[in-house]
Amino acid sequence: MSGREIAYSWGRRLKQARLAAGLSQRQLGIQAGIDEAVASTRINRYELDIHQPDVRIAHALARVLGVSAAFFYAAEEELAEYIFRLAQLRAAERRDTYRSLAHIPGPPAA
Repeated sequence: MSGREIAYSWGRRLKQARLAAGLSQRQLGIQAGIDEAVASTRINRYELDIHQPDVRIAHALARVLGVSAAFFYAAEEELAEYIFRLAQLRAAERRDTYRSLAHIPGPPAA
């Protein structure tokens, strides 16, 4: 995946999570700590991939949206979708999911 494709995924994923949360661009920006006067414009530019936020802002956006920041950066679409869906689960469902994943063998130790 090229750098441009990853950037495109970032903005698309931000918009997906924002719409799922039922927030306007302005609301999201303000809740993430972006100055009220430019909140809508900044979120719009992130979603259009004109700019990409620094890591601190990305984490603030993720917190407001109730997703892991890993959702924005996942290289594979399928992994991003799993991360997004996991965040939508209730705490008990997440624990059950984590327990079931713990039974899957991981990579061999180095």
